[in-house]
Amino acid sequence: MRPLLGLAGLMLALLSHQTAFAAEAGVDTGTTAWMLTSTALVLLMIPGLALFYGGLVRTKNVLGTMMHSFSAMAIIGVLWVVCGYAMSFGPNVLGGWIGWNPDYLFLNGIDESIMEGGIPEYVFAMFQGKFAIITPALIAGAIAERVRFRGYCIFIALWSLLVYMPLCHWVWAEDGFLFNLGANGAIDFAGGTVVHISAGVSAMVLVFFLGARRGYPKVAMHPNNLVMTLTGAGLLWVGWFGFNAGSSVSSGLATAQALTVTQVAGASGALMWMLIEGFRHGKATSLGIVSGILAGLVAITPAAGVVKPMGAIVLGGLASIVCYFAIAMKNKLGYDDTLDVFGIHGMAGIAGALLLCFFIRDSWMLEASVAAGGSWTTMQQFWVQLQAILYTAVYCIIITWILAALTEKLFGFRLDKDSEMIGMDRSLHAEHGYGLLNLS
Repeated sequence: MRPLLGLAGLMLALLSHQTAFAAEAGVDTGTTAWMLTSTALVLLMIPGLALFYGGLVRTKNVLGTMMHSFSAMAIIGVLWVVCGYAMSFGPNVLGGWIGWNPDYLFLNGIDESIMEGGIPEYVFAMFQGKFAIITPALIAGAIAERVRFRGYCIFIALWSLLVYMPLCHWVWAEDGFLFNLGANGAIDFAGGTVVHISAGVSAMVLVFFLGARRGYPKVAMHPNNLVMTLTGAGLLWVGWFGFNAGSSVSSGLATAQALTVTQVAGASGALMWMLIEGFRHGKATSLGIVSGILAGLVAITPAAGVVKPMGAIVLGGLASIVCYFAIAMKNKLGYDDTLDVFGIHGMAGIAGALLLCFFIRDSWMLEASVAAGGSWTTMQQFWVQLQAILYTAVYCIIITWILAALTEKLFGFRLDKDSEMIGMDRSLHAEHGYGLLNLS
């Protein structure tokens, strides 16, 4: 009797194992593991951004500034699941301005969906959702120290619905018009246009709409904690490997290529900024090196799938030069982009999206030429890239200005004078970042 019971138990175990295996059929566990890791790495970038920004503002605004990043995780994190994924990756509606798939609402229709690459669609949706979170959080750096928290929260929700999600659909959905622009589409491997150019241009619009901080530029406004900023920059660099290499949505050669050029461009950007400061001022600064890191990482973001390490070195170095002089120009013109969002994210994103055309690897050029019927050239792709940038910039300028005006009119966006002088931490959140009484 016991042998029979043992045999029956063995058969049940084998049957349950086969059932479990069948349920997982089609899943590439290696790729899925990497995409899960990449998703976590991109999420890590958001508290990294909070630290980076938080260290650069004055003591009285450190918590209020970091709250901008963390609140984006809450607001956009929910909004993406409710309708953002449906709007970004659904089929074309409204003439292709946006996507829409009602099955994607609340992610209901993807509960058991496995994508062609062998990953559960849940993983892809969550990975893309992290990009949707960090983009409006980037914008906050340009208007730091002078916005109402309520107005900011409402603005980023509207901006995500009406700016980010349409752009995401245009560039990354298979029927998006920028995805299909020209013979081979606009190249934006991991978000140079969707994330950095859109954030940088929209940030500049808000800078002019809201005006400068009170006292700027006459009153000295020094960073409160550059150690925090360095720590944040380190977390951003680590997270960027998920940002770029994860955008291959695979775990193979393309992933290795993207990860390698990401590391190289970040290092090249940092080195170039150090050299510029060394030649011009005789010393390198911690603020300069983190600015160079970001410039290089932003520039390689659109290009990570098409350039080789030599191209990454050049792109990182050139991006640092462009961003350095863009920030110098800001100081001369006197507009108050508090944490240089346009100067770094906007300018490096534009530089990377355009200059990548001159460093595309041979294998990609061959495939592009075949797809174009043998007529593909570098300058044709350059024109496609330029068109994508112009479409993105014009759209962001118009919609961001309208949303800023509506937010200011209906809810209040710019902080009043007394609250701004007291500081966001105390006036908006009733807290102190360091538990200190000195709020200057």
